[in-house]
Amino acid sequence: MVVSSPLARQKRRTAWLFLAPVLLTLAGIAGWPLARTIWFSLTDARLDALDSFDFVGLENYQFLLTDPDWWVAVRNTLVFAGISVTLETLLGIIIALVLNARMRGRGMLRAAMLIPWAIPTVVSAQMWGWMLHDQYGVINEILVWLGLIAEPVAWTAGHGTALAAVIAVDVWKTTPFLALLTLAALQLVPEELHEAAEIDGLGPVGRFFRITLPLIWPALMVAIIFRTLDALRVFDLMYVLTGNSRATASMSVYARQQLVDFQDVGYGSAAATGLFLVIALVTALFITFGRVRLGAEPGR
Repeated sequence: MVVSSPLARQKRRTAWLFLAPVLLTLAGIAGWPLARTIWFSLTDARLDALDSFDFVGLENYQFLLTDPDWWVAVRNTLVFAGISVTLETLLGIIIALVLNARMRGRGMLRAAMLIPWAIPTVVSAQMWGWMLHDQYGVINEILVWLGLIAEPVAWTAGHGTALAAVIAVDVWKTTPFLALLTLAALQLVPEELHEAAEIDGLGPVGRFFRITLPLIWPALMVAIIFRTLDALRVFDLMYVLTGNSRATASMSVYARQQLVDFQDVGYGSAAATGLFLVIALVTALFITFGRVRLGAEPGR
């Protein structure tokens, strides 16, 4: 049995004292709305009559689990998150490696890289919506001029192209976020390690996988987790580009449709709670996976 000293107990009390304002703020900003959403998900409340509702238990969740539109939204969200985060991570690493090299104009390129990330999501989505328009969009003009397509394509309206278009826009906007965090991690890698590996005859690819990647992995994992959380709760990008289209509707778009368009607060709250549970599960898996890899012994 470990007996803590009075000094250790005093440090813990002081730490809790400093954390108390933050915890109380989080409880008010996040905890109370979440608890209220969960409570409404157990009722038949409607937006036009929030003062009068009945307790229905898990009825909304039972209907949610059998609703095909909900599972389509889950699939769209997971596909969007999986593909977009993977592409953004790969492109972010490549861009970070290029910008980490010594070359002229590196500072200007780093600043220019942040422009897509700095543009608000709604603005960039509207901008790309015009560019992808089937009648007067510049993307179709360029592709037709190059002979890659015979006629203009409705990129954000077609069932087979809408989700791909949304993913492409998200990759364009969010790749700088992964590149910036990866670049920050690369700045902390000691140059002496690369010089020693180069003397030992290790090539650029070998140095990256055996030296650089293991050292930047913790920071990269944190960036991937944060980016995955954003991708799973995506709303504005899909809603601006494609509206309530079933082909691209995310879980957030689906929950908003139930809450606002159909005014079904009870069922919409159940969908929002389902979104929260999916995000919590994916986050737990990422954190667990990251701990296993970080704690693994070399060679295993």
